[in-house]
Amino acid sequence: MKKSSSNKGFTLVEIMIVVVIIGLLAAMAIPAFQKVRQSSQDKAVLNNARQLGAAADQYFLENGTSTVLLTSLVGSTGYIKAMNTVAGETYPTTYTQGETITITGIAGSRTITYAQ
Repeated sequence: MKKSSSNKGFTLVEIMIVVVIIGLLAAMAIPAFQKVRQSSQDKAVLNNARQLGAAADQYFLENGTSTVLLTSLVGSTGYIKAMNTVAGETYPTTYTQGETITITGIAGSRTITYAQ
């Protein structure tokens, strides 16, 4: 009776090829993911700026002043109940009618300007 030996498993070369393929796929996917993430953060920050601008305009109409503090716009008694930061950004502390809103420090380095 002849005994057959079976070599089951993967060779080192096959495993290395799979690792290289996975590395190439990751190298293509990571930059695309980062671009989508940055775009999403920027859109969310711009939406916050739009809400702040609209709240400031409403405040100006109701109170007849041209400058308002952020604390008067956001909070349980403000025009915006809650505003969450998206990427560690910093919003201005005062808003003046007709002036642009500049949000800095988005993900540590980007800046967005919203003209009302």
